Amino acid sequence: MSKTNPMYQKKQLLVTACLLAVIALSVAATLPQQQQQTPPKLVNLKVFPKDIPYRVLDHEMDIWSASLGVRCNFCHARNEQTNKMDFASDAKPEKTAARHMFQMTAKVNKKFFAAKKDSLGLVMATGVNCNTCHRGVAHPEVKIPEGQRGPGGPPPGGPAKPASGK
Repeated sequence: MSKTNPMYQKKQLLVTACLLAVIALSVAATLPQQQQQTPPKLVNLKVFPKDIPYRVLDHEMDIWSASLGVRCNFCHARNEQTNKMDFASDAKPEKTAARHMFQMTAKVNKKFFAAKKDSLGLVMATGVNCNTCHRGVAHPEVKIPEGQRGPGGPPPGGPAKPASGK
């Protein structure tokens, strides 16, 4: 085919247009996206600071859900009228339990690990957190070591026998 052939010129034009489209899409994908919606107003905060930024709270909730191996609906109820999550609702007892657990770990960290807090009042580094016990399980089982020596385990040689009356 010669370069003056109209078919060859159309192919060249098509290839060039496709390359330009790929470049334009690549550039558009790398540009920062503008936030189109404002973060929701936070209400019914009982253990987190009232002025906590939405982004920070959302990140904390991601950590909690990963630590328990659950999703948002484990603690938060769905509003059946709007068909959306109602994060402010206290309808589920798991949300109250999570608050108690948060307060418990805060007390343990303050008393035993001298946990320091950031400017928002959130603990920066802790000795214990949700994952310490839960390890990705919503309801961790209490397990007692079987036949192991140590605190709560039997002494070497098996369980103690009562002394004879001789």
